[in-house]
Amino acid sequence: MNKEINKALEVLKDGGIILYPTDTVWGIGCDATNTEAVKKVYQLKEREDSKALICLVADDRMLKKYIKEVPESALNIIDITDRPTTIIYDDAQNLADNLIADDGSIAIRIPDDEFCYQLSRKLNGAIVSTSANISGQPTPKSFKEISQEVLKGVDYIVNLHHEKICDKPSSIIKLSNNGVVKIIRK
Repeated sequence: MNKEINKALEVLKDGGIILYPTDTVWGIGCDATNTEAVKKVYQLKEREDSKALICLVADDRMLKKYIKEVPESALNIIDITDRPTTIIYDDAQNLADNLIADDGSIAIRIPDDEFCYQLSRKLNGAIVSTSANISGQPTPKSFKEISQEVLKGVDYIVNLHHEKICDKPSSIIKLSNNGVVKIIRK
């Protein structure tokens, strides 16, 4: 796994995009602070950059680097949830501008996955994580279902867990600074 982490890290630091297994589905990723790399992800997915993407971070400490004020309720949700949960936070900071939604929010997940954890930790930053499909197409449940267009469009394919079957993406919760909690995807 270390060899794969180091190769993926090299590509991320060079502004490239990777195809990698996450705690949920296979993802297309890049350094979340690199505007040009984020632009490449939108282009590959054929997606408007007004539709924000999810980021992965290693831990609570790193989360605080990208959110001006992390609500206490978010840390409670992260601690008690038994499945992958992405939280949309208000007041994003220190990320590529084209990654942050028009309302200033960003969707971030702390994955329970050793590869994602190590990659984010070694990058010392957030990694974009969007499903490995063209917008409007179904999310691939396994590596075999990823389209040739996506496979050819990334700079590096992580050689781990090609046999892994992913049955569903993360749940998504929006936590607004005013205390409002909204479930976006169960």
